[in-house]
Amino acid sequence: MTRVTMSFAAIAAMTLLVAVGVLSVAWGEHFNSYARENARATADAAAARISQAYVDEGYKWTPQVTVAASYVSATYPGVGVVVTDHEGTVRYDSSLGADVSSDLDTNLSLVPESSSLAAVSYITVDGSFIGSVRIWSFGSDSFLRKADETFRDNSYLAMARATVIAIALATVIGYVFARNLVSPINAISRTAKAIKEGDLSARTGLSGEDEIARLGRTFDAMAQAVEDDRELEHRLTTDVAHELRTPLMAIQATVEAMIDGVYKPTEDRLNQVNSEVKRLSRLVDALLRLSRLENRANPMKEEVIDVGDLISGLVKTHEAFVNDSGLTLKYEMQKNVIIKGDADMIRQATANLISNAVRYTPEGGTITVRVRHGEIMADIVVEDTGIGLSPEEARMVFSRFWRADAGRNRDTGGLGVGLAVVKEIVDRHHGWVQVEGKKGEGARFTIRIPLYDPSQDEPKSKQRGIGPKGKVRAKK
Repeated sequence: MTRVTMSFAAIAAMTLLVAVGVLSVAWGEHFNSYARENARATADAAAARISQAYVDEGYKWTPQVTVAASYVSATYPGVGVVVTDHEGTVRYDSSLGADVSSDLDTNLSLVPESSSLAAVSYITVDGSFIGSVRIWSFGSDSFLRKADETFRDNSYLAMARATVIAIALATVIGYVFARNLVSPINAISRTAKAIKEGDLSARTGLSGEDEIARLGRTFDAMAQAVEDDRELEHRLTTDVAHELRTPLMAIQATVEAMIDGVYKPTEDRLNQVNSEVKRLSRLVDALLRLSRLENRANPMKEEVIDVGDLISGLVKTHEAFVNDSGLTLKYEMQKNVIIKGDADMIRQATANLISNAVRYTPEGGTITVRVRHGEIMADIVVEDTGIGLSPEEARMVFSRFWRADAGRNRDTGGLGVGLAVVKEIVDRHHGWVQVEGKKGEGARFTIRIPLYDPSQDEPKSKQRGIGPKGKVRAKK
């Protein structure tokens, strides 16, 4: 703030100094010109007075004739005056202070060879040249009137005062400007410090349309995202701890009871422990698989895939599982739906959607799997007639450990990370997942992956710039 304030003052000072300098040169030239005009007028007046005195004295050079020249010396202190006759003889020299009669070359030694102000006027009588008057001075002040000098001095004093006032005003304006400029920056700095110290709710609260206000709003949005991520991280940590704790506690309680002799190590008890161990293993494997997908730890295969044939085989392997759950599985496909990607990943994503549909569809419901051929995208649709979901829930379905029905999900062995895995797989294939549904009417998940174009050897959507990576669309 100090630097900005001083910059304003310095700019004002430099501007005014340049203006005063230019004005001083202009006015100095004006006053010099004015003084030269006065010197010429004075020389002409002196020549006229001497001419009249010469006539009055009977056309002779007498001391009375040069009185007019001495009057000039007395009127303008610091002004030199030399009067010569037509033969060049000096009749008056102010440097000697008296009437003289000697050679011009001798007495003009005191006349400066160059002067900033000098004027010569010829003395004539009835048109005849009888002599000349030379007046000179080394400064303009000698030919300025007292009023002129006062006006000049007051003008320079006014410019000096204006300079001081302008610098003072520029300093005040610069301070106000700097304060208004720095205040929002300080607000952003204080907010950043508060967030650094752990207060994730801190916000700048800036408003307006200027660049700093937009920066403040962007910073607040970033802080909100950080807070949301931290809350999600806390929820994730809690959920992971809970999911791991549940099977571990069951295993620990059963094993300790058998060790203490409370339970006998029967086959049923051992099967119970084995079931919890498998559940724990599935959870750890799912988390590890999701982490590897997010970190791109496993390279993705690039192979041409017929989606219809791929999903057809998957549906056949899941048919018994779906039927055992009291549900009906239907499969519809279009031919020649070709993409390029990792077949194992696509199979896993579709299997996760089918498993999710089974868990959330009551007995007697129907699960339909479709493979469709769009203009530039291949669609894999998994639709169920289950409990459905609201638009708010549709925005949360890909979060880790999120469940629309936690009790049902846990009973049936759901881990809450399957849909997060689906999203990561689709992201890696430059596609997105569309979610549609209504409460009590079922849900429909659609995986959209760019079609493969053999002529270009890359997905069509990438060629046309269509299909944002990782985009999730939710419809009511």
